[in-house]
Amino acid sequence: MPETHVLFVEDDDVIREATQLALERHGFVVTAVPDGLTGLERFRAHRPDIALLDVMVPGLDGVSLCRRIRDESTVPVIMLSARADSIDVVLGLEAGADDYVTKPFDGAVLVARIRAVLRRFGHASGPGGTSAAGGPEEPADGVLRFGDLEVDPEGMEVRKGGAPVSLTPTEMRLLLEFSTAPGTVLSRDRLLERVWDYGWGGDSRVVDVHVQRLRHKIGHDRIETVRGFGYKLRP
Repeated sequence: MPETHVLFVEDDDVIREATQLALERHGFVVTAVPDGLTGLERFRAHRPDIALLDVMVPGLDGVSLCRRIRDESTVPVIMLSARADSIDVVLGLEAGADDYVTKPFDGAVLVARIRAVLRRFGHASGPGGTSAAGGPEEPADGVLRFGDLEVDPEGMEVRKGGAPVSLTPTEMRLLLEFSTAPGTVLSRDRLLERVWDYGWGGDSRVVDVHVQRLRHKIGHDRIETVRGFGYKLRP
């Protein structure tokens, strides 16, 4: 199998070198750079399989770099932050990041999170979830329709009012999870497990921000918040 290429942007020399060595020991090819502008250049030159971006790097900060990457690509992005501060986390996720890891982190944990993200992105058929009732009955053409929203699980395409909607792979998996159980309330814990591959309790802010991003693209009234329980897709 081809090696996985990781772009790692971190200005702390010790953390950058130690993390690069840890990732390389697990078989990753790593391009490690100390600032955001160099990171953007390396991203455009090498098109890595995944990007690890520290929030606070010179030249072009990690959040701004994430936005630039997201303007050009759907490559998965994990933000790294020295704080579990709400502002850092939300800004990174709103910029288009798929996940975040708080420093200091264990190398094995980081590797596990990277592999979890890559599994999601490589799983083209979607989460494969069904509701307790077995999920909606698919029409002959396989396209699921919810008002003016059309979801094609096989072609991995979404249209709203006939116009194509561009989603990141994480957003697509989230929408597929909702579309297999329209009208059913899905808890944040279930979404973390099914979409983010967290077998343990994760940070629900990851879900909340991605739901907001998805709403912005498919319609704010399409996904309903059920306070105290989670979210549901309106049929």
